[in-house]
Amino acid sequence: MEPASGLRLDHNHHLSLREFPYIIRWRDDRCKRCGKCTAVCPVKAIEATVKVQRLVKSEGPVPAPAAVRSITHIVEQVTDMERYCTGCGTCTLVCPNEAIEPEFNPQHKFLHYKNKGGDGYKRGGRRNDPSISTLDRLKFTRISMLTDPALDAGRHEFRVRSLLGRILPPEDLPLKTVDGKLTVDKDSIFIPPVREIFPIMIGSMSIGALSPPMWEGLAMGVAYLNEVEGLPVVMCSGEGGMPPRLLRSKYLKYFIIQIASGYFGWDEIVHALPHMVEDPAAIEIKYGQGAKPGDGGLLMAQKVLKLIAKIRGVPQFVDLASPPTHQTKYSIEEAVAKMIQSMSMAFGFRVPVYPKISGTKTARAVLNNLARNPYAAALCIDGEDGGTGAAYNVSMDKMGHPIASNLRECYLDLVKQGKQNELPLIAAGGIGKKGNLAANAAALIMLGASGVAIGKYIMQAAADCFGDEYNRCNLCNTGKCPRGITTQDPKLYRRLDSDRVAERVVEVFKAADVELRKLFAPMGRSTELPIGMSDGLSIDDPAMAERLGINYAC
Repeated sequence: MEPASGLRLDHNHHLSLREFPYIIRWRDDRCKRCGKCTAVCPVKAIEATVKVQRLVKSEGPVPAPAAVRSITHIVEQVTDMERYCTGCGTCTLVCPNEAIEPEFNPQHKFLHYKNKGGDGYKRGGRRNDPSISTLDRLKFTRISMLTDPALDAGRHEFRVRSLLGRILPPEDLPLKTVDGKLTVDKDSIFIPPVREIFPIMIGSMSIGALSPPMWEGLAMGVAYLNEVEGLPVVMCSGEGGMPPRLLRSKYLKYFIIQIASGYFGWDEIVHALPHMVEDPAAIEIKYGQGAKPGDGGLLMAQKVLKLIAKIRGVPQFVDLASPPTHQTKYSIEEAVAKMIQSMSMAFGFRVPVYPKISGTKTARAVLNNLARNPYAAALCIDGEDGGTGAAYNVSMDKMGHPIASNLRECYLDLVKQGKQNELPLIAAGGIGKKGNLAANAAALIMLGASGVAIGKYIMQAAADCFGDEYNRCNLCNTGKCPRGITTQDPKLYRRLDSDRVAERVVEVFKAADVELRKLFAPMGRSTELPIGMSDGLSIDDPAMAERLGINYAC
């Protein structure tokens, strides 16, 4: 029995397109029905179908109205929430006549319906916050002209470099004078390993999270920057190990190997230890990440194909979930002491070892424990604006700590202890969110960072990632990436050219090097970074200025 309105009960529970985040605009007059758009849609949000039209026509010498039915082939958006349009725009790219385009729907109620089955909505990409971040509001207002010696960014010789590793105070340096000459005391008990690196590094994105061509392109770009361009850029492997051939190659020295709570891929790394011809740049111990603080990692089953399963030493097509903490460590002190010292011993105390944590109010507690540990090489803090893996939407949007204030309070804590030049701080999370990579990096350096790590930015700059803060695309976690960046499906990742990715990586870092020089030259800095030089920063918000301890300017 139908309701009086004529609407059937089963139709009453269907969704209209107004509930969806993107509505596909299709133009009948331009479409040539080639089928390219429906073939490339990664989520099958559009399908070819037919529509029956009833037209009333009057023709002939004595026109008489007559009903005529015609069948028309159309492209239609589905209203199934499991196949919602993500707005990636792949259909627009392949359409020869510009007949189809997704349009953002600001009145959508998407999150009301994405919890079917009782599981929270998981997504990749950054948090849904299109507002201007604190980093993009910071301005560089200390300009040396007649009062201080300014430098010519185009003619002066620059060396934009940072140090990764524990830096001993002058009184503890292993130096002694022999016959009037300063020499290194080789009998010193422990000399911390230190690496000279470019202050912008590629953050942790695993070979399971990224497709083989994407990871290979990043790795080739990093090797070229070091070998040819002379820029010591380093890249973190992310959780899940590394290709065995790379572990045994001379290029390993440009990579930071990450060990996370799931220990995926570490069997391969341990077996490769006796055969390594070079030490890695560093070892990063992941305790947390900014996109989902306090939660473990997750590589979804659809990404665990043959290559990834082999590198990680697991079966195919199973979810790989990492615990939220390293299960054998139950306190900050134990984690710092045991994990860092054991990793240092494994590599003969030749490699810097440092932890990575989420941006949080407890970051200073971790920092204070690290400051007392001579084997801790640095601390990486990942702010809330980062994320490329599988994170619950509620974690990504509602949890975490902005990186600017978290980094600043940690640096000022080191200043109070007189150790601001000893323990490097690495900042991550939302750097280059609006494309201002060098400016964001310089601002964080002047707030106290010795280096910054980027992830989503390099995906967008090197491989033209579609994702943004309006929930556009953000399929990173599902294995359906239309660009071929974060998928293990050969049909999708064949779209990506690793050589072009490598070329763009080189261009991005060379441009960042030029822009950093343009920012540091007016401050008179050429051979050392202005770490903690906060008097060169200003912001147009009094509360933010007070929180960060910088100048207020309007």
